[in-house]
Amino acid sequence: MLPRDLTADHFRTYPPQARNLATRHLALLRKLPIGFVPLLVREMIDYDWKFPAERAEIDGQLSFLSSLPGDQLSHLVAPFAALRLPPEIERLDWAAAPNQFSERLTAHLWATQQIDSFRAASVEYIEKVHAAVPEGRLPPVYRLGIVVIGASVAQDSYPLFRRLRPRGVWYRQLQPADGLQILKDAVASRAAAHPLPYGHWHIDGGTHNAPPVPGVASISWEALAPLRVALLERMRKAIESGIGAEALRTMLAEIGPRDLNLSRTGDDEVLGRFQLSLLTEGSGTQLFSTTLVQWAAREALRRAQPLTMLVHYAPRVRELSLGELISNTRQQPPPDPEGSLIDADMGAYYTWLCQQRLSGAEQARFLVWFEGHGQAMAIGPSLKAGTECEDRIGMSELLNRMT
Repeated sequence: MLPRDLTADHFRTYPPQARNLATRHLALLRKLPIGFVPLLVREMIDYDWKFPAERAEIDGQLSFLSSLPGDQLSHLVAPFAALRLPPEIERLDWAAAPNQFSERLTAHLWATQQIDSFRAASVEYIEKVHAAVPEGRLPPVYRLGIVVIGASVAQDSYPLFRRLRPRGVWYRQLQPADGLQILKDAVASRAAAHPLPYGHWHIDGGTHNAPPVPGVASISWEALAPLRVALLERMRKAIESGIGAEALRTMLAEIGPRDLNLSRTGDDEVLGRFQLSLLTEGSGTQLFSTTLVQWAAREALRRAQPLTMLVHYAPRVRELSLGELISNTRQQPPPDPEGSLIDADMGAYYTWLCQQRLSGAEQARFLVWFEGHGQAMAIGPSLKAGTECEDRIGMSELLNRMT
């Protein structure tokens, strides 16, 4: 099917908001080349389950494309129109299944050595969109990222915060009493003071049994256990059947809520879909709590662009082969606190990098704490980078200094 043949009926199976969006921009979609429009439709089809920040980006992109005169639009997408595509790809019903089209397109571009030109065209397109569409507005309050690492580690000689030390103050004598609860209370206070849909997050690598905090999106390793077990069972059966790595990835990408008997949860369906994507799109997120936490933090920052994020690492299981981990889903391997600390320390650095990509990064604050111990790393505009502090202060005082 070619884009010029699109009708509103092609979007009849889309969720309500996505169907309305596609129908309103039908005239635009008909003008775009087949090497481009399915990739745009792939983002639109999930519009109902995207975070507000993601919806704003899609709206901005569509408004930009619709505003271009015909010749400028043709020039912008000309590199995609120049792609050589076989008839069997063009005949695919990409409007109904844009993800499958994307996979077939990618395989074809690799096989015909067009992937480099496609990537170059994509980068140029994104740059032009970003130049034309205003960046997201500055947040109403500075962003605060908190990462807690090293749970259950009594003593460790691993040199923490090496990549972050040049960025802020390394506290050496922090008083750890009630530290985690103080941090949780700080997140709750910010959520109450600055209510924003999916603007405040608590991501936990262990068990998060506290009552839900109003305005705080919560994800925990333990709460996802039923979903993880179901996915691992599917992976085990697929591997035993002889399926390859690429086919396994495709199988996971095609799994939807109905396949796992997930019920609709009203407004929380956005969060539910996000949780499912963490386990079906991430590598190792079904097996290692530290991997899930790091990936969840990355994706939440990229997609939801929150004001506040508390990331709490817990010990993951000891590393085994993929086959051993999948085949022993009912026999939990022993934990590895020391190895988990190393994972979490690197994860904290990656989380800081992701936060720095958001608007208002120059005013953002970031804190990493070695749980139960006196070491912490604090970064903020009022803190002198590359310094150390031996003051014996509590967690509340440290938060005050960061503000």
